Amino acid sequence: MTREHKIAVIGLGYVGLPLAIEFGKKYPVIGFDINKARIAELVKGRDHTHEADLAGLQEVISLYFCTNKKGLKLTNDEQDIHEANIYIVTVPTPIDRFNNPDLTPLLKASATVGKALKPGNIVIYESTVYPGCTEEDCVPVLEKYSGLVFNKDFYCGYSPERINPGDKVNTLVKIKKITSGSTPETADIIDKLYNSILQNGTHKAPNIKVAEAAKAVENAQRDVNISFMNELALICDRADIDTNDVIEAAGTKWNFLKYRPGLVGGHCISVDPYYLAHKARALGYDPQVILSGRNVNNSIAKFIADKTLKLMIQKGYKILGARVLILGITFKENCPDCRNTKVVDIANELEEFGCRVDIYDPWANVETVKREYGKDLLQEVDQQQHYDAIIACVSHDQFKSFDFKKYKGQGTVIFDVKGFVDRSLVDSRL
Repeated sequence: MTREHKIAVIGLGYVGLPLAIEFGKKYPVIGFDINKARIAELVKGRDHTHEADLAGLQEVISLYFCTNKKGLKLTNDEQDIHEANIYIVTVPTPIDRFNNPDLTPLLKASATVGKALKPGNIVIYESTVYPGCTEEDCVPVLEKYSGLVFNKDFYCGYSPERINPGDKVNTLVKIKKITSGSTPETADIIDKLYNSILQNGTHKAPNIKVAEAAKAVENAQRDVNISFMNELALICDRADIDTNDVIEAAGTKWNFLKYRPGLVGGHCISVDPYYLAHKARALGYDPQVILSGRNVNNSIAKFIADKTLKLMIQKGYKILGARVLILGITFKENCPDCRNTKVVDIANELEEFGCRVDIYDPWANVETVKREYGKDLLQEVDQQQHYDAIIACVSHDQFKSFDFKKYKGQGTVIFDVKGFVDRSLVDSRL
């Protein structure tokens, strides 16, 4: 296995792009994505995910043309990745409509890499999977398309991504990363590779399966904790007490964890538990806690919609034809990522009852929302439009100066999902 690394990063989304940029500062890197528009965007120095350091992106692109020892080459041509000897796969691993793992992007990426593999090469997966997926699902594809033998001709590793979209503190170079390899020597090479760009080092797992399981567990644990707080919110609503007050009171105990209730979407927390549950069932165990947490979290959007409708009825509003404004459609604040957003479920529920729903989000991409969810976003909120209800779903900085007081004076029902609106102005909150 050569120690003169030339790296190909497969997939230049939220995970792959920051990785390609950082490695490009030290090694020659080929950044590959099947999306021509994505490559064109990056070549022009733009990034719709807002995850890239644009100055760093321009730096490594320029470096590639000045030297053959480091820098980033952007391409959608599969032939270009044949130059590499280390391949890092960072494609999405979604779920299907039945909540089963959808490995289609991962297996297609493996086929692409397999065609380029040469003896001595290493393939590292960062995409979130269930324990065993790398060696049981991906390796056979690599062998099929390369004609090479695993752990004899080529080697694999797994280093789960820990990108937190919109987080400018816990960035790629500042986090501690898990690494693993299919042989002890491979594990050492991969560990040193990642340590070369990280400030806080790595944790070298004993094998690939442990690293895969650790990633799934990280997010499943958070999902279960949030589900408990969401269940608490449902109980508090029936008891006519404020969930946030309860959390603040309980939080005075030294070992209480102050998780907050809310909508659980995004690319990790709402998806990874299903990967872990899938593997558990394949091993003959029916997971209880993990799926129970998922069920609770999936119910919150309907609760918010139904609660808003009840409050509107109490104020004498006719539901059929009622105007409702939803503030925010991304899955978290100050971030354009709309993957698996549960805000859409709120809108759909209200529309089923005949409400006319407007959605405003200055962070979200209009075309993406239309393509993925069939929803049209407002370019701006019409200040002259009366709304019977407003649901503040995402605490973008822009919404903190929104004139809720004006709408409150007009009798508008205001539901605060994230607990950021002046308490005196809201009718209900989680």
